[in-house]
Amino acid sequence: MHKSKLGGFIIDCQTNDLSRAADFWSGALGMPIREPAESTDGDLYRQLHDEHLSLNIEVQKVDHASRVHLDIETDDIDAEVARLETLGARRVQQVQSWWVMEAPTGQHFCVVQATSAYFERQASIWGERGI
Repeated sequence: MHKSKLGGFIIDCQTNDLSRAADFWSGALGMPIREPAESTDGDLYRQLHDEHLSLNIEVQKVDHASRVHLDIETDDIDAEVARLETLGARRVQQVQSWWVMEAPTGQHFCVVQATSAYFERQASIWGERGI
């Protein structure tokens, strides 16, 4: 058995000015920008503080076209990737410890390690066959 849940949304921005992009999205969403943790790459990410839903909302500097993608967080990346593959998703690329996946309808999303404070309480529990 493993668990997973919606982790948050990543706002991919094809930009040379990540701070300006983060300022816009901070104002648009009413979420202050958090100071980057030491382990994050401040040149590529700015995290917004979501005090209401406890979702991970980030502004990310990317080379591809601007878009929004979601993250699914899990306590077992391999099991969650396999579960999603049975639903029709496919692996696109492994990045560090997480996977970029593609839904059968073409959207890209990521499967990442669980980090949210409420993961244990909010996550769905998946059995042996992913259901």
